[in-house]
Amino acid sequence: MTTKIAGLSSMATRLILGELARRYEAASGVRVEIKAMGGVDAARLVRDGAATDIVVLASGVMTQLEAEGHILLGSIRGFARSGMAIAVRAGAPKPDIGDEDAVKRAVGAAGKVCYSTGPSGDHLLRLYEKWGLAQTHADRLLKAPAGVPVGSLVAQGEADLGFQQLSELIHVPGLQVLGPLPPAIQAVTVFAAGVSVASDQPEQTQALIDYLTSPQTAEVKRAQGMEPA
Repeated sequence: MTTKIAGLSSMATRLILGELARRYEAASGVRVEIKAMGGVDAARLVRDGAATDIVVLASGVMTQLEAEGHILLGSIRGFARSGMAIAVRAGAPKPDIGDEDAVKRAVGAAGKVCYSTGPSGDHLLRLYEKWGLAQTHADRLLKAPAGVPVGSLVAQGEADLGFQQLSELIHVPGLQVLGPLPPAIQAVTVFAAGVSVASDQPEQTQALIDYLTSPQTAEVKRAQGMEPA
């Protein structure tokens, strides 16, 4: 039996994967070490041939990596679904975010709006285009460096509003989550897991993926603000 499975993931799933890795090790004796970082950086490492077994990233990126020959064909499984939310610094005024117009007003009134690299940030930028704010309010946008949680910058007072996956916001000290994006403008990111072609233990890695995507992991995902995929 293998003694260790190594992996790469985006920051959004790090807490879920950390807990599930501990549970899997306790049940199977197999060590699981998954390094979390910005999704762009993780995908770059996979493309560069990093020595890793499992990869957990947004499903669109995983599909691209599979098509490019970096993920074992047919190994990808849906892992978790994550909706976006909005947060402010604890104690700060709480703007209305009940519908799309309210969110647009809140964004327009904010001094700085923080967003992340990856799917959630891309979605916010599309909303800015839709709302006609891309040019007039571009200087008020604060892009969090890769691997830096949006919530930490908002909690430190560097931005008035933060947009990111709920799972990335709910446990940040000094932060208050206002709620999810309204349904009309919500964007759900599906994260998926797959076996890297660089893995020399694909069967053991696939067994781990089977566990990570099984119904018994649902409670851990929900506790971190995600839903099973």
